[in-house]
Amino acid sequence: MRPCMEISGHPIGPGHPTYIIAEMSANHNQDFDQAVKILEAAREAGADAVKLQTYTPDTLTISSDNEYFRINGTLWDRRNLYELYAEAYTPWDWQPKLKEIANRLGMDLFSTPFDGTAVDFLEAMAVPAYKIASFEIVDLPLLSTVAQTGKPIIMSTGMATLAEIDEAVQTIRAAGGSQLALLKCTSAYPAPPEETNLRTIPHLSEAFCVPVGLSDHTLDIAVPVVAVALGACVIEKHFTLSRSIPGPDSAFSLEPHEFKDTVAAVRAAETALGVVTYGFSEREAESRVFRRSLFVVQDLKAGDVFTSDNVRSIRPGYGLHTRYLEHIIGRCASRDISRGTPLSWISWGATVLSADSAAGWT
Repeated sequence: MRPCMEISGHPIGPGHPTYIIAEMSANHNQDFDQAVKILEAAREAGADAVKLQTYTPDTLTISSDNEYFRINGTLWDRRNLYELYAEAYTPWDWQPKLKEIANRLGMDLFSTPFDGTAVDFLEAMAVPAYKIASFEIVDLPLLSTVAQTGKPIIMSTGMATLAEIDEAVQTIRAAGGSQLALLKCTSAYPAPPEETNLRTIPHLSEAFCVPVGLSDHTLDIAVPVVAVALGACVIEKHFTLSRSIPGPDSAFSLEPHEFKDTVAAVRAAETALGVVTYGFSEREAESRVFRRSLFVVQDLKAGDVFTSDNVRSIRPGYGLHTRYLEHIIGRCASRDISRGTPLSWISWGATVLSADSAAGWT
């Protein structure tokens, strides 16, 4: 696998701008015009891509009311799986239209398929990439089908053990998938920041030699910023026009101003990370004069002995470097020196030392 990949001309990997994805999910509420508004708001907020989900209730589960198909202990507690997916799915006939609109706005649009029919449909749409959801990381036949398209794959790893991730990665590689990114994910909705365990990000990158990112279900801007500082190359966040609009996913989705603030914070973090460097920058050059250096702090006559009382390390930095203090103490001034004069060497004679004006840097 390559440590970098590319989606529609966007290089994704270390040293490149973070690829930021707005997940529409079910926040369209079965209203096409609302879906279009989400695209427009995502572009305005700075998203590089919008992601959909391509399924129907029948491609995800079966219609059954027995206890196995009831959700317990989550945001959707006691809901029936089939009914939830019927409410949340994105109509397939919208998706080519939404891709056209997203591309016109300057964004990529791709989707998460949940079975082979979705992959065939998305191939006909000519999506530039595929997303694998955390819950599907164990669906090895699906992973193989997606990998056979040859398109870049972004795979979330929520709930997965290291062994399960390795099995999924090997399945994708064996099927010809050569461009893969892995996303650290906490599959809780919403996810508390203290359970995100972002230190996993560099470990994932090292273990699988692929770009790594974060699929983030928190509502905290700090989480994606820290992820970028730890090496995340992709950030995915759920996006809604407003959490006040009821919907299955609205409670853990960012509103446009929050998403925009997240993008700005991520871009600032990228800039701040910079490169490995020492010394001083161009802007710091003017500040160097405010370092400490050696000054005479009492009036002295020629022949007076330099002591720790009349020579001190103080700001600014026009005098000798402080490393010379121990060599100066005990020597004698070669002429009168007034208080506030920076010290400088005239010669290295045994006891010949003078203070001159603005010695410069030593």
